[in-house]
Amino acid sequence: MNRAIASGEIKSPIVIGRDHHDVSGTDSPWRETSNIKDGSNLTADMSVQNVIGDAMRGATWVSLHNGGGTGWGVASNGGFGLVLDGTERAERRARDMIFFDVANGLTRRARAGNPHAMETIQRLAKKYPNYQPFLPSIENE
Repeated sequence: MNRAIASGEIKSPIVIGRDHHDVSGTDSPWRETSNIKDGSNLTADMSVQNVIGDAMRGATWVSLHNGGGTGWGVASNGGFGLVLDGTERAERRARDMIFFDVANGLTRRARAGNPHAMETIQRLAKKYPNYQPFLPSIENE
């Protein structure tokens, strides 16, 4: 989209955003974080970490809110808005922020011992050498 703006195919800046309902922006033990089995699915830290990480990577705005379709007090949600204006700066911000936005949730699940998340994180680390997440050492019981 940013390249289409830069080339003139799209005639004005646009905003992309994400409210919640994804791998990284919501803490809801009955829905988005239900596959986190180490007990941390009941904490409300991932959405907070996500909005801070998005803000540090260049989001135009971030939001931290409650509810998200599950009811007030039942979920914590983080979201972002990002203006794409065709500049190289907007391209970099979109690339860095959207990668983090997804990888944050994958990393959280990998740290909790989710085997599929650990496999996915290892593939990402091979493809993106600067991405070096902490992975747990899981002992066989």
